[in-house]
Amino acid sequence: MDVVPPALGQAATLPDLDSLLFVLGASTLGAILSRIHGRLVLPTVVVEIALGIVIGPELLDIAQVDSYIEFLANFGLALLFFFAGLEVVEQRVPRRSVVRGSAGWGISIAVGLAVGALLSAAGVDAEWWLLGVALSTTALGTLVPILADAGLLPTRLGSAVLGAGVAGEFWPIVVISVFLTGVYGALEEVLLLLAFGGIVALAATAAMRARPPRLLRILRETVHTTGQTAVRASIFLLGGLVLLAHDVGFDFVLGAFAAGLVVGLALDSPEAAPVRMRLEGIGFGLLIPIYFVVAGMEFDLDGFLSPTGLALAALFLGLLLVVRGAPSPLWLRELGQRDTLALALLSATGLPLIVALVDIGTDRGAITDEVGASLIGAGMVSVLVLPLLATRIVRVDGSERQIAAAPPEETAEY
Repeated sequence: MDVVPPALGQAATLPDLDSLLFVLGASTLGAILSRIHGRLVLPTVVVEIALGIVIGPELLDIAQVDSYIEFLANFGLALLFFFAGLEVVEQRVPRRSVVRGSAGWGISIAVGLAVGALLSAAGVDAEWWLLGVALSTTALGTLVPILADAGLLPTRLGSAVLGAGVAGEFWPIVVISVFLTGVYGALEEVLLLLAFGGIVALAATAAMRARPPRLLRILRETVHTTGQTAVRASIFLLGGLVLLAHDVGFDFVLGAFAAGLVVGLALDSPEAAPVRMRLEGIGFGLLIPIYFVVAGMEFDLDGFLSPTGLALAALFLGLLLVVRGAPSPLWLRELGQRDTLALALLSATGLPLIVALVDIGTDRGAITDEVGASLIGAGMVSVLVLPLLATRIVRVDGSERQIAAAPPEETAEY
């Protein structure tokens, strides 16, 4: 994906300010409509995609995606993966849950790749590995506020969902970055990935330990001023690791995710809460909504609403349940049948990463617009329906549940 704006030396066209205004208006309206009903809270990302479809060429055709809007959207995509990395650190998931969630994701990816191979052999116009990875994702950022509102975060079920969700975000990003490279051989890619991981580990160690008193004083003093040193440093690190990942040959989303991990470790203290809030303002307040509105503008609505598209969407929704629900029995003894079923439904909730993977895969010819629209449509239904079914199944009674983890801080709802 090209994240570079028009070169200064080229004959650049003027930005389409009318379209940009409609995109900004859609992102604002999305935040309002998602909360307009007191009892029905819609995932904001779904509303943003829907509004993007409305203003885009498929319906009203009042806004187009030019190179400037595309650049802002790609910056939003980078920040989406940045916050995914930040979220992995912030949730403080018990190590046992992460290990079990990762083992479960191993089962999911094996099932997903097998399903993807069968679908590709049956004529579905998408690479088997892309289908397998997309079906093995979990929308952790979407689930956290839902679990918090339902009172499930401090329970064993909440801990299990966090473990499955962290694995369902972290491992797909690593795998998709390697698969999308295609520049080197398998051995070289693995070695480069290990080297990249070593650089990230060194950066994380420096972020946690190398804290000179003078630098800490500057960071504290500029938190509430126009300096905003910590925010600027975080964005600089994001840009640096995105560039490093791109130059090495990996997809830039791996660098964005790694930057989120490093910044998350650096901000892992109560004093850093204002910095996280300001980063969220940049990401969820401006750029990430632009990305999802643009995704809606580029959505193939005609392909999705065709009989084949709707049938594929229904198939993909069922496969999300199969692929992400397959590892749920690993938690059966600890959770019981009711909570295990709820875990399967919640683990199968996956839209933001699906949108990103389809977007990246479409740019690289790994999936067609029609199949991508069906996959995104299945993801939209999953975030609208599956968490609702899960919370209905589970009886939230604190006296009957054992606390498994402290409630995490409030997080963004994407």
